[in-house]
Amino acid sequence: MPCHNVKNQRVLITGFGVVSPLGGDNEQNLKRLQNGTDCVSAVTAFDVSKTRCQTAGQISNDWLETSKERKTRRLDRSSLMMIQATREAMRNAGPMAPEMIVISTSSGAMTNGERFYRSLIEGGSRVGAAQAVANYMPQKPILDVQREFGWRIPAQIISNACASGTNAVGHAFQLVRAGLYESVVCGGYDPLSEMVFTGFDSLQAATPDKIRPFDRDRNGLVLGEGAALLVLESERAAAARRATVFGEIIGYGVSTDNYHLTQPNPSGIGPKLAMERALADAELEPAAVDYVNAHGTATVFNDATEGLAISELMPGVPISSTKSMMGHALGGAGAIEAVFSLLAILHRFIPPNINFRQPEPGWTFRVVANHSEPTSIQHVISNSFGFGGANATLVLKAA
Repeated sequence: MPCHNVKNQRVLITGFGVVSPLGGDNEQNLKRLQNGTDCVSAVTAFDVSKTRCQTAGQISNDWLETSKERKTRRLDRSSLMMIQATREAMRNAGPMAPEMIVISTSSGAMTNGERFYRSLIEGGSRVGAAQAVANYMPQKPILDVQREFGWRIPAQIISNACASGTNAVGHAFQLVRAGLYESVVCGGYDPLSEMVFTGFDSLQAATPDKIRPFDRDRNGLVLGEGAALLVLESERAAAARRATVFGEIIGYGVSTDNYHLTQPNPSGIGPKLAMERALADAELEPAAVDYVNAHGTATVFNDATEGLAISELMPGVPISSTKSMMGHALGGAGAIEAVFSLLAILHRFIPPNINFRQPEPGWTFRVVANHSEPTSIQHVISNSFGFGGANATLVLKAA
């Protein structure tokens, strides 16, 4: 984190865009968040007949605007998702020229790697092999976004497991707050990947049932996909162009508990430290938090550790996991959930934790179960925790 002597700029959110299984634009995502719509469905992208889990949160191809131009038709789904999310962000940001772009991903365009190596193993036609290689690089969607919007700016990619999206937004926040940049576009993406899907299934981390975050009988996650972008600007830059301010980022905290490759420390120390550091960075007391958008993957261990940490730090706070509606978008999840948190602030509601039946005994927070809750929100915590003990937390504030 930057030293306190350079912590001198407010970081305002002046644009945001999201495409997720809930919808192809901000309006659709908002409507389905408010309605608590279950957007998990049977997988159609690849064969799941031999897997335990056979569902995922998927984005309709109809939502990804395409063109008859050859260069656009050859874009990967990752690029199309990123372009659509960026288009939404720039639509409400208005005319502006960002100075930097910071993007997260985890599985990236791994499906292109699968396609290329299958063509080598199976032989026969190599049609599409070159295209698969070209779209495999994690920077390709970022380059496609820059080409689409006429930007020529530095780009950074963050890949830190399921904490990646929150890390990307947090890093961009630090760059603007420290005065290194006046405007940064940040966010993340991840498409559904067959290899990642079967990997989680083989770990028995994925459920054949409904995803039930924080439920006593939870038994695994469901994967999702999507992309989200935030436009972050200094107060000076936003004022100079008379930008609409949608919210503010005021804190960011990280921790690494180094306990196990895939399991979190059962004490909850990692998530607790990330939240404590984010609150300290925001100069905010835990009691001032109105809502926690939890990581909430619905796996037995992840929810247990996050639940323990929230119980100790913020007893009584309302929480929900929006993954219950769309699944876990891995490296894109933190960015998507930052936008969902912003929508909750703007439209004064807490998104529901659907499929919830029974609470875990001993937890002190309140799960907003099955239906959204209208309420005024000033401060939101958004959590992302990943394999290897990577933990990250953002604090968002109403404009």
